[in-house]
Amino acid sequence: MEKGKLSYTSLIFIHVAIGLVVYFLPFLSKIYSFLILIVGLLYVMKTKNKNNEVLFVAAYMVGSEVFLRMTHGNSFHELTKYSVIFFAVLGMIYSGISKGGIPFWIYLIFLLPGVLVATETLNYTTDMRKAVMFNLSGPLCLGFTAIYCHRRRFTLEELNNLLLTILLPIISTLTYIFLYTPSVKDVVTNTASNHETSGGFGPNQVATILGLGVFILFTRIVLRSKSNWLLWLNVVLCVLMTFRGIVTFSRGGMMTAGFMILLFLSVLFFYMNAKSRFKILQTLGFGLLLLSGVWLYSASETSGLIERRYANEGVHGNKKESQLSGREDLISSELKMFLDNPVFGIGVGKNKEFREETTGIQAASHNEITRMLAEHGSFGLIGFLILLLVPFVLYLDNKMHVYMLSFYFFWLLTLNHAAMRTAAPAFIYALTLLKIYALEKPVVHREQTVG
Repeated sequence: MEKGKLSYTSLIFIHVAIGLVVYFLPFLSKIYSFLILIVGLLYVMKTKNKNNEVLFVAAYMVGSEVFLRMTHGNSFHELTKYSVIFFAVLGMIYSGISKGGIPFWIYLIFLLPGVLVATETLNYTTDMRKAVMFNLSGPLCLGFTAIYCHRRRFTLEELNNLLLTILLPIISTLTYIFLYTPSVKDVVTNTASNHETSGGFGPNQVATILGLGVFILFTRIVLRSKSNWLLWLNVVLCVLMTFRGIVTFSRGGMMTAGFMILLFLSVLFFYMNAKSRFKILQTLGFGLLLLSGVWLYSASETSGLIERRYANEGVHGNKKESQLSGREDLISSELKMFLDNPVFGIGVGKNKEFREETTGIQAASHNEITRMLAEHGSFGLIGFLILLLVPFVLYLDNKMHVYMLSFYFFWLLTLNHAAMRTAAPAFIYALTLLKIYALEKPVVHREQTVG
């Protein structure tokens, strides 16, 4: 992407400007959302997806989803997931699909019994379409993008550019958040997840996308900073994004980012020579030093409350009974639903109703794994096992995919604290299935592809 008409620096500043303009002129967010769709569609139609343009359009949508939600740019909440599905299908029409993607067709088919059960179990007063699609939009997004990405050939350079495409709108998100709450100290009064420091939006989703941005920036520090200017630009952006991610007081997104970075460095360390390994250790040491500085500044800005949040303590230092902000109760109730209905489950969208009826707790699921078990029964279990195992089977013949483990655990860990509220975990999971080459893709026909 840096080799195009716009430099990396120009792209960064353009997206800083987008954040600024949308903050001061909020109505432009809807225009921005519309332009992403229309320009993306025209781009794919013009190129006929010769270089997987659908993935770049979808990647930009994934990166912009939280920004558009917090600024009310999307015409409806799940627009990004449906748009990603649309572009994945469009890509299949132009470029065919992999015959080896059959496990993901099975995964999609296994979602259907839960829908049929829901027609019998959902309350009469419930809007079935909304209840079903709210819970299925994420799994459907994952299934269709996985089918498109399965064994699709990509160079490492192309994958880095794809990650940059995700990053750019996250820069706009970061800019907007700084403008929305310039002083963190003035709005932090307890250890709960903080909407004010999250741009007025859900801290869990904001921390998740900022954490993904931190990871992408870190990989660019390691692999893509070819000058001192680019190095320090990426370092500054990474520090700022880490700070704002931490002070959302939503722990999952930032802890996931940290784990992804450790996995990424571990993979590089394993494949590199002694000299390069020393540089990796230097980078790790420098990163830990920066993180310590960001943490100390965050503690200062929050009057020490962020330390208590990560120590699972209340505002006065009292230890909280729940280790997962009450999510244990949701998980245990969903496991009970599965054990009581092990074959077909209780039906898509029913778990929220069932939980309220049996426990009095009014809350949607935060864990996609137990939700699948509760609502889809054994079909959900088999579907999840497919998702769990296929990336590792492909990885046996895909060792150039240095991001695979990081992507895989972003998906898995995000499922456990934020379910599939956004398109990010579905899309990033699909990227684990790409066939990565170091420099150039071999010039061969895609014999495994059918049009």
